Amino acid sequence: MSIDVTDATFPTEVIERSVTTPVVVDLWAPWCGPCKTLGPILETVVASTGGQVVLAKVNVDENPETSAAFRVQGIPAVYAMKDRNVVDGFVGAQGEAQVREFVNRLIPSETETELIALVEAGDEQSLRSALEIDPGHAGAIVALAELLVDRGDTGEALELLARIPESPETRRVAALARTQGEVGADIERQLDELLDQVKGDDDARQKFLDLLEVLGTDHPKTPGYRKALSARLF
Repeated sequence: MSIDVTDATFPTEVIERSVTTPVVVDLWAPWCGPCKTLGPILETVVASTGGQVVLAKVNVDENPETSAAFRVQGIPAVYAMKDRNVVDGFVGAQGEAQVREFVNRLIPSETETELIALVEAGDEQSLRSALEIDPGHAGAIVALAELLVDRGDTGEALELLARIPESPETRRVAALARTQGEVGADIERQLDELLDQVKGDDDARQKFLDLLEVLGTDHPKTPGYRKALSARLF
């Protein structure tokens, strides 16, 4: 499977997807001769995995944020991502044998395949079974924590999230847990009221940040509230 990825879609198509399926990121440009050689090889080798690995192609000229995130010094640059982390990579054109060896290292083992199936099932029993196999599986932890928050078991949800490094997803679910039952349609009014309390009140500041997470980074008023918070604090 091969997909074209942009700065806007990278978080979902690559970072979050890598929780359940290894992703090979191909950073290339139309003017790059070696990229034209390597690209078809990557596509052929990844396609031969039958969906066990995904190829994400990123045009560095059109997507500078992704290029900067990888600190690209030269292209083609290829990185492998699993569970939101870069686990392997190389720079420059490679032959098919080398590319196949690189990709084959990413193909999930029998245990990893079982984990993927359990996380994709998404019900509580399946997610708990996944955590019995891998107690630190980020995808299973976030999904189970969200289920627990939905039914009001916020304490266990926060304990689970504390097992893994912070990410946009963990912050979002943790915020939902901490604000459970307190967030309604008047979230903007609550944010406005809290602004006058954030400087000297740690609890108010944390609640303000949690409400911002619940509001979401895509909400048009989020940037304004973040600037207002900075102005109050500094």
